Amino acid sequence: MTAPNRSTLFARAVVDELANAGVESVCIAPGSRSTPLTVAFDAHDDIRVFSHLDERAAAFFALGRAKRTGRPTPVVTTSGTATANLHPAVMEAAQARVPLLLLTADRPAELRDSGANQTVDQEKLYGSSVQFYKDLPEPNAEPRRLRAVRTTVHRALAESRGANPGPVHLNCPFQKPLEPTDAEPPHAVPDDFADRYPLAARGRNGPFVTRHAGETHPGEQSLDRLAALVADAERGLVVAGPTDHPDAASEIGRLADTLGYPVLADPLSGLRFGGYTERVPTLGGYDGYLDERVTADWPSPDLVLRFGASPTSKPLRNYLARADARQALVDPAGGWREASFTASDLVVSDPAPLARRLAERGDDRGADWPELRLAERAHWDAVADADRLEGAIAREVVASAPDPSTVFVSNSMPVRDIDRFARPRDADVSVLANRGASGIDGVTSTALGAGSATDAPLILLTGDLAYYHDMNGLLALARCDQSATIVLVNNDGGGIFHMLPIEDFDPPFQGQFKTPHGLDFEPTSDLYGFDYARTDYDGFPERYRASLTSEGTQVIEVVTDAEASHRRREELRERVVAALS
Repeated sequence: MTAPNRSTLFARAVVDELANAGVESVCIAPGSRSTPLTVAFDAHDDIRVFSHLDERAAAFFALGRAKRTGRPTPVVTTSGTATANLHPAVMEAAQARVPLLLLTADRPAELRDSGANQTVDQEKLYGSSVQFYKDLPEPNAEPRRLRAVRTTVHRALAESRGANPGPVHLNCPFQKPLEPTDAEPPHAVPDDFADRYPLAARGRNGPFVTRHAGETHPGEQSLDRLAALVADAERGLVVAGPTDHPDAASEIGRLADTLGYPVLADPLSGLRFGGYTERVPTLGGYDGYLDERVTADWPSPDLVLRFGASPTSKPLRNYLARADARQALVDPAGGWREASFTASDLVVSDPAPLARRLAERGDDRGADWPELRLAERAHWDAVADADRLEGAIAREVVASAPDPSTVFVSNSMPVRDIDRFARPRDADVSVLANRGASGIDGVTSTALGAGSATDAPLILLTGDLAYYHDMNGLLALARCDQSATIVLVNNDGGGIFHMLPIEDFDPPFQGQFKTPHGLDFEPTSDLYGFDYARTDYDGFPERYRASLTSEGTQVIEVVTDAEASHRRREELRERVVAALS
């Protein structure tokens, strides 16, 4: 007999097809209605199960693995409000183009809109945030229905990893019995079902549907026009924003090297840290000097080649908006990721083949950028001796990160400090962040998920509010056998609001925006089982470097003053601006 009941039969088909398609891991939150899927995953030798008690943490953990691997890790939940807890990670995955597969268990159709317990409307629950949605047919020992399930699994995986990758949602209604126990008709599976319908019951020897993926290339005429723009440009730039194609970094670096273009490399681009900084002029200090007072007299670039999403740096975005230049956005999905609306060309192509083919047609244009070289040097000279501010912590985190390593950065000030203070470095340091929707929820879980996908050391640079938001995610350290160095910058509230005009209005600034919490995070070490140390700026480097060579997890809390740090950032910026203008 293929399965003791119809729900078990369908769940096994789903899991078998995922394994045949190369899925190696799954995140599961416990629940009753999802029992068939949980049992099927747990019994499969080729799939590693990461068990999470919190659905939100599970989804962000899966998101982190996908950020590191480029492949979706399925997330399994029971029905009801459990499914809604996935939504923040779904929004992030959609905006950041990260593959994510959601398997939400549901009640049978006849129980919907009936007042049945734990039954909510889960159809198209995530709206336009998913690339593909399907309500799977209810389990039945019917061969075409089972073949449809197998095919749908592969369709969903293909959509999650296509030219416009992102989350996909399969809603899975199950009927009782949910456990792998024998059932009476009509829930039983006939003893001869597998013999009569082997394709439906057992699938193929390999994936039921094989995906033949290709690359998106520009047409020859489009490539000719782009090559002509390059040939005519005397002052070209490459701007590399946060990337959803990390494998393209080498080709983009080669293109910049061939053309002699400087690269303004976002810390999340895959180009600021790696094997490219030795041969390509890689600039990382632009957030500190692309001020209108500095650039007003600079000759404008005449061509900007833009790869990846919109840069983290607001000064860089504003500089590009002011530039009188042709700006070509390279996007494989034909999306528009440039909110100032000043770009002039949209190149629909995967970045790697485009960069490769453009490099083959180009030569060194000898782009002369003495202003950028001078500004970059002035910025790093100012930053080198800047201590006792939060940016110095970010600088040390990247400068001393092992080669190789994964550095995950929280939103708000940490990612901005990495952008301004982390100098380009010739080391395999993968810097990641949730910059799609740019929330501070799920940061710890996403980081641990990213760390679970590699043997390289994991470092998380986070703030106190992000740490507070995802303390549940710390359970994955023990439950999912993970370890990390966690740098917790504690400025007692929302330090980023010091950057906004609302800072001058108090009240309500302190009570409603800065929102100091006064929490002591050290008890989390006893709760979740890791080492905890509290230090100041002076003691941080030694503590941090010691953690990098230690076993297990260490949280290093650095107590800072948000307002003083922000005033120090402003002072450094003014010093550089004064020197250059």
